[in-house]
Amino acid sequence: MKKLNPSKVVTVIIVMLIAAFAFLIARSFLAPKTNAAPASAAIPPAGGSQNSNAVQRAGQAASGAPSPGGTGAGRPAGGNSGAGGTARNATVVRATAVKPGIIETGVVINGDVLAGTQVSIYPQAAGKLTETRLEVGDTVSRGQVVAMVDPSRPGEVYSLSPVVSTISGTVLQKPLSTGDTVSAQSAVYVIGDLSSLVLETFVPERFSTAMRIGLPAQVSFEAMGGEVFHAEVSEVSPVLDPASRTLRIRLRFTGPADRRIRAGMFATVSLVTGSREQVPVIPRASVINTYGSWIVFVVRGDNTVERREIELGLENEDTVEITAGLLNGELVVTAGQNFLSDNDPVRVVE
Repeated sequence: MKKLNPSKVVTVIIVMLIAAFAFLIARSFLAPKTNAAPASAAIPPAGGSQNSNAVQRAGQAASGAPSPGGTGAGRPAGGNSGAGGTARNATVVRATAVKPGIIETGVVINGDVLAGTQVSIYPQAAGKLTETRLEVGDTVSRGQVVAMVDPSRPGEVYSLSPVVSTISGTVLQKPLSTGDTVSAQSAVYVIGDLSSLVLETFVPERFSTAMRIGLPAQVSFEAMGGEVFHAEVSEVSPVLDPASRTLRIRLRFTGPADRRIRAGMFATVSLVTGSREQVPVIPRASVINTYGSWIVFVVRGDNTVERREIELGLENEDTVEITAGLLNGELVVTAGQNFLSDNDPVRVVE
């Protein structure tokens, strides 16, 4: 018997497998496709119009679409519809009434406490300062000898020349020491009257026209916390400093003397530059600046707002004066107005 060639056997097996695989692929393409009809597309039985309507309503309810002649069951829940069918919810705001009041404007600047009277004491003759009899802080009386000067020259001997105080007060400065050479223009002491202190400050040019004698001011010191002292303008310079463009003024304290206040202290001065009484005022927070115009929102009787353009007078950090655009008693929105437009509904809360 003749033996089979192994290579031929393998080739036959591979050909048979390829043929079987091709047969399976061809069968899958040639097989008929069957699709089941959806239940919603089933043809209703004859005479079943009621069942058909029920199926239609059920489909509409599932999809959210309103049924013909229905009441809008598929609409989202909401409030009343505004123009165009869009719901308009009321904005929660705070409001206050326009009422007559007092408004003050001012400027806050810094100043220094000085002695009410301050004088430099000079010798009558030039020479060597041989004796000083006072120290800073000592009190002195008018006519008291405070130092001695030797006017002698080489080869000549003169008697000592006394230096006499011209005022009573307290020694504020002692610029020279024993042994210094002095002239008639050398200040030996600076003496001030601390019984009457004054404040000196410099006002910017834009507020200079409001400065006048008797203008009230409030003064505070960092060393005394929030305590406030009252003062008034007692001296106004007739000219402005050309370098700093400021006006020098002095103020005196109007209350009882306080020993805690000392010359040389740094003070914060609040000057009232303008004041009006019984004028319409509203909170500054209620006013909006839009393209150079000042506007507010006024609450009407139907709980809607009106966008109103106004004109301002005096103003400070808290309130503003209304010169046109509002009447006393009108209700102005003070909080929440940044989210409003004209005719928007609002709900006013306390």
